[in-house]
Amino acid sequence: MDKPRKYEAKYKQEAVKLAKEVGAKKASEELKIPYGTLYDWIKKERKVAIETGEAKTPAEAMSLAEENQKLRQELKEQAKEIKRLTELNEFLEEASAFFAARRQKSGKTKD
Repeated sequence: MDKPRKYEAKYKQEAVKLAKEVGAKKASEELKIPYGTLYDWIKKERKVAIETGEAKTPAEAMSLAEENQKLRQELKEQAKEIKRLTELNEFLEEASAFFAARRQKSGKTKD
């Protein structure tokens, strides 16, 4: 079995830069680097960019704290919506039971 190759940090940076320009698959083929290896380098670079605040796209620029806050807000809104829908469902069940009982009382059947 082959020994794992060691790559220098500068080489990794250049490989990631090339992958951003031409795509990871094509870059891995051109550089003869396993696609999974290059993909790991890209993920690590992206993570470091987010953590250090050096991310360039809006999604990457959002800090983890901001993302966490946004997700908590969405969760809170979804909980409110679930509560509203649950109450509405209960109301509709009660209304349905009311009208079913009224129909039985009047002796009318659906024919």
